[in-house]
Amino acid sequence: MTQLSCSGCGKPVEGDDGFRLYEGDRVAVFCRLEHLVRWQIRGPAWASGEPVLIEGECVECGKPATVLLVRHRGEHRIPDAFCSVEHAAAWAKAGGRWR
Repeated sequence: MTQLSCSGCGKPVEGDDGFRLYEGDRVAVFCRLEHLVRWQIRGPAWASGEPVLIEGECVECGKPATVLLVRHRGEHRIPDAFCSVEHAAAWAKAGGRWR
């Protein structure tokens, strides 16, 4: 199993757990959804990754999506699309899917 580090706090994140934020060929990894907010406030630091096709509309405003947040939970992948990192962080700050 691949182990990554949280972009928000540096703690280990298992390959089948946590959240991944994709923008083109850039990726950030989070152990908890709220760490996306901390990361965005400090100034996003991205890692290089494989290009990800992002389709759909921003769940915050309905504009075309350019950022994809994927919840990894075991074998399951739960995606949410956004027009910007700022909207992804606002969504996370408001509680994400559980608001």
